[in-house]
Amino acid sequence: MMLKDLFQSYVTVALMLVPMCILVSLFFRSRDKRREPPGPQPLPLLGNLLQMDLKRLDRSLVDLSKKYGSVFTVYLGPQKVVVLAGYKTVKQALVNYAVEFGERYVSPTGHDLSGSLRNGVTFANGESWKEMRRFALTNLRDFGMGKKAAEDKIIEEIPYLIEVFQRHEGQPFSSAQSMNYAVSNVICSIVYGSRFEYSDEEFRLMVDRANENFRLAGSPSVQLFKMYPLIFQWVSNRMRLKRNVAENRKQIKKLIGILQETLNVHMCRGFVDSFLAHKQKLEDLKIPDSNYNIENLVTTASNLFVAGSDTTGATLRWALLLMAKYPQIQDQVQEELSRVVGSRQVRVEDRRNLPYTDAVIHETQRLANVVPLAIPHKTSQDVTFQGFFIKEGTTVFPLLTSVHHDESEWESPNSFNPSHFLDTEGKFIRRDAFMPFSAGRRACPGESLARMELFLFFTSLLQRFCFTPPPGVKEDDLDLTPSVGFNLTPSPHELCAVSREGIKNE
Repeated sequence: MMLKDLFQSYVTVALMLVPMCILVSLFFRSRDKRREPPGPQPLPLLGNLLQMDLKRLDRSLVDLSKKYGSVFTVYLGPQKVVVLAGYKTVKQALVNYAVEFGERYVSPTGHDLSGSLRNGVTFANGESWKEMRRFALTNLRDFGMGKKAAEDKIIEEIPYLIEVFQRHEGQPFSSAQSMNYAVSNVICSIVYGSRFEYSDEEFRLMVDRANENFRLAGSPSVQLFKMYPLIFQWVSNRMRLKRNVAENRKQIKKLIGILQETLNVHMCRGFVDSFLAHKQKLEDLKIPDSNYNIENLVTTASNLFVAGSDTTGATLRWALLLMAKYPQIQDQVQEELSRVVGSRQVRVEDRRNLPYTDAVIHETQRLANVVPLAIPHKTSQDVTFQGFFIKEGTTVFPLLTSVHHDESEWESPNSFNPSHFLDTEGKFIRRDAFMPFSAGRRACPGESLARMELFLFFTSLLQRFCFTPPPGVKEDDLDLTPSVGFNLTPSPHELCAVSREGIKNE
């Protein structure tokens, strides 16, 4: 009888403890729910995918922010993501909480693009990333990034681009490839020490593959691969992206090999030479440093090439498209250029005397919003942010679309309005909620070069050409809908580049 009574006692206690455990679990779960950022209820496995448009994920997230606030949670399939929306929230996280939000989240596609997560400056974390970013910034400055040397490299490239435009003699054409080749040549001259001819087949292929990967990385099928890598690993877009990466790494290794053969450590021609010279110095001193190896150089050179090509080229194409769509704004830019600069080559120092032109370039960057989602971040530690608890290792999306279209920061956020960057006297003004290069520890290292390229290429083209729609197409019919991709590039289109000399002669 004693055993039976003991058994019954254990059962009674267990039955009493089960509901108590459930209540305690629910209590702590509810506390966690209160502390964690809110968001829509996810479905098993699917998460919140049914509420997302994978072709414009940033727009879907902006819509959700209107309901759930500036810090909220979504599930992209099984992956939990905290989204930061609005200028004040994004800046606070990336700048004021730079360390906590400063790690890079690397998706399965990031693995494909990087070659090795330990190498480079885009997807790496930790000490390797810190060392490579420091080395890259120091040496890129030495080779002209943000200085007169870079200005000279851009001005050297401008006649080659103008020649391509002139060849079309005012007939409709697409500027996509030539614009990308021109911009890519500038970063190539800094990284490798020389430019390439636009007819160079290997150069063309390298640029085209890199640009295609921006489109592939943002395609719905590759986004599904990021969420469900085991299921979607064989989708064609992902396999093509991997082939492009492999081919470009092969080409970069070849370029590095050529430079190695003619290396003079006392006279470095570009970033690659500087890296190789530093590597040789460490070897001569018998100082082991695993960061300075050829694989890391290949990845870093690839990162710089990609970062310095597609986004700037896409922004310039948006600028020309907007000039054709808004001819009255184009007229004002050209009037200012003629009055201040005349027919001579524009220089960077002219920017301060060209406030309207500068405003148009900035407004193009804001409205075009070429990078709608910053490359995903990851929390480096547990953090309480705006009253919400976010665990270490949580993926974070800084939503740059919500910054550039923040209704509390911009007078007409969805319109092309250069007055956003002008005061009542027509002088250029900086706006805090202007963040095309992101912010904080992971801000684009090539910002100064990109700003210089946008200014010099844009003004030089507007000096020489008037951009119009093809015959029979009205300005209002020009489509501003972007193509699907990681970056927002203009949809395929053609414009006419009519020589301004020809207009004057008429």
